[in-house]
Amino acid sequence: MALVVDSGVVVAALVDSGPVGTWADQLLGSDHLAAPHLMPVEAANIFRRASLAGEISADAASLAHADLLELRVQLFGYGPFAGRVWELRENITAYDAWYVALAESLGAPLATVDTKLSGASGPRCAFVTPPPEVGSRAVGKNE
Repeated sequence: MALVVDSGVVVAALVDSGPVGTWADQLLGSDHLAAPHLMPVEAANIFRRASLAGEISADAASLAHADLLELRVQLFGYGPFAGRVWELRENITAYDAWYVALAESLGAPLATVDTKLSGASGPRCAFVTPPPEVGSRAVGKNE
């Protein structure tokens, strides 16, 4: 079964050594990862911001970026999902809606550290979020 992973999960897996990172790293062990084509750019930007803010070192950001490029994830273009993304515009950002639309299309759960997204009205996909005992704080995550 496929698993759609958002940039927050990928970033947590690649740079967070805490419980959220461990949880996310286990998810990336799935055989069939999927994401919108923008996911690597979003993750790279989070590494950049975290490095500039001093949350992670420049070396850690560079290593995470290299690992990101090696990640085995099938990336999907925007066109086939544009209609559904637009339908969700009242409740979630277009970026998040692209992940949701992809998960809905594949009949796959969406893994995210964003508990606000997993609780939003409109999405018809299942969500995989960190267990309550793990929490949801991850590097570069703004709440």
